[in-house]
Amino acid sequence: MSLDRRSFRVGVLAGVFLLSGVLVGVLFSAGSGWMSPAASAPSVSPVALAGSNGFPAVAKATMPAVVNISTTRVVKSQGGHPASPFMDDPMFRQFFGEQFNRQFQIPRERRENSLGSGVIVSADGYIVTNAHVVDKADEIKVLLSDKREFTGKVVGTDPKSDIAVIKISGKELPILNWGDSEKLEVGEYVLAIGNPFGLNSTITLGIVSAVGRANMGIEQYENFIQTDAAINPGNSGGALVNTRGELIGINTAIFSRTGGNMGIGFAIPSNMAKGVMDSLVKHGKVVRGYLGVSIQDVNAKIAKQFGLDKAQGALVSDVVSGSPAEQGGIKSGDVIVRLDGKAIENSTLLRHRVAEMPVGQSVEVEVLRDKKPVKLNIKIAEQPKDMTAGGESVKGEGKSSALAGFEVQNLTPDISGKLNLARGTQGVVVSGVESGSAAEEAGIQPGDVVVELNRKPVRNTDDFRRLSKSLGKDESALLLIVRQNRKLFVAINP
Repeated sequence: MSLDRRSFRVGVLAGVFLLSGVLVGVLFSAGSGWMSPAASAPSVSPVALAGSNGFPAVAKATMPAVVNISTTRVVKSQGGHPASPFMDDPMFRQFFGEQFNRQFQIPRERRENSLGSGVIVSADGYIVTNAHVVDKADEIKVLLSDKREFTGKVVGTDPKSDIAVIKISGKELPILNWGDSEKLEVGEYVLAIGNPFGLNSTITLGIVSAVGRANMGIEQYENFIQTDAAINPGNSGGALVNTRGELIGINTAIFSRTGGNMGIGFAIPSNMAKGVMDSLVKHGKVVRGYLGVSIQDVNAKIAKQFGLDKAQGALVSDVVSGSPAEQGGIKSGDVIVRLDGKAIENSTLLRHRVAEMPVGQSVEVEVLRDKKPVKLNIKIAEQPKDMTAGGESVKGEGKSSALAGFEVQNLTPDISGKLNLARGTQGVVVSGVESGSAAEEAGIQPGDVVVELNRKPVRNTDDFRRLSKSLGKDESALLLIVRQNRKLFVAINP
């Protein structure tokens, strides 16, 4: 089933935000350190900023490592040339019907081209970019600033963060050194380098407007650097560098009402990007850490109840049975205030930091329990593969057309936390609604949680699949859903 743009990316409930704005591009991810495989590679020497005269030096030193990425994708579709000359005859088509005509048409191929940017981070040709830049590409061409051209090969992609790694066959290539994005300060000067609208080697100047931007509804993992440096389509995957010529972010998205720059751009912090790259290069996939808790932000009222001086930390609403958190002694009602000695400001920050931690590492977790500090040692496990995605999507099965217009996924602790569901809620979450379907007409929305189907409980996708099979073709479906912690009955007529 083809789902429209209302598809729900579980863990990113925001969806539409910032009034009528449009996000162009996209991105994020988690990470630990990745070292360049070629230690002897020529690198960019740090350049100290001395007034405005320092900017040309930084630009000259960093621009050669930012590349133009062009991709080609071959798309096949029906509606091409007829397989027989008789199909050109209107009388023939009228007699046999258009369906017969389409069935015997030769598929038509078209080539789709797109442009983006990337950053060389190793002298032997590893390049970090956005996953959406190389998504479904059949051919990748990489153009350097010195006009050398290479064929790129995808090493790995992480759609949850929109990070991808590609490789070109080169030696002694210009590179950018990774900077420490955690040291980045609001108000600091930064340079955005890329290829907007296909204009090679374009550099713009701005400041860091904010750090730690999350809950934007762009990707599942978000901790963006916000900048007012001009970023436009084609900048995706390009470099955000500091005044020392260090790579501190990968440009990924803009807020815009027009599709062009409006002074609000977002970049993935370098510490996150290089961690994802590290995992993709070493493991072929992204390995993320896992505690096994449902968490929520601490507001002023909760802070008062839990004896906090201010609204900060991550409140544990539930603990997964058998998880590292349960084994380590974390309990529902604990407020996690420090992780590995670092303060936890909110639930989003905790989620990212846990994801970045190496699997198997023992870490000290400080919680407030009954207004008293408690220190616990937790061994980080590997995040289950369906932790943030909710597993496989399931459509309504059987003859019923009432349930043919949407898909559902199992609830996970992470999803329940994002939806602020009451503890113990069982059901399936709507992950997508087809445009024009009976489900859409009935008002079903992505993020709704189905708990009953025709007055029978729905605890998981197996229940949903079994109950949907029992519906007749013209039979209506009565759903009991949870939306914003309110229960509603919704009737879907075929």
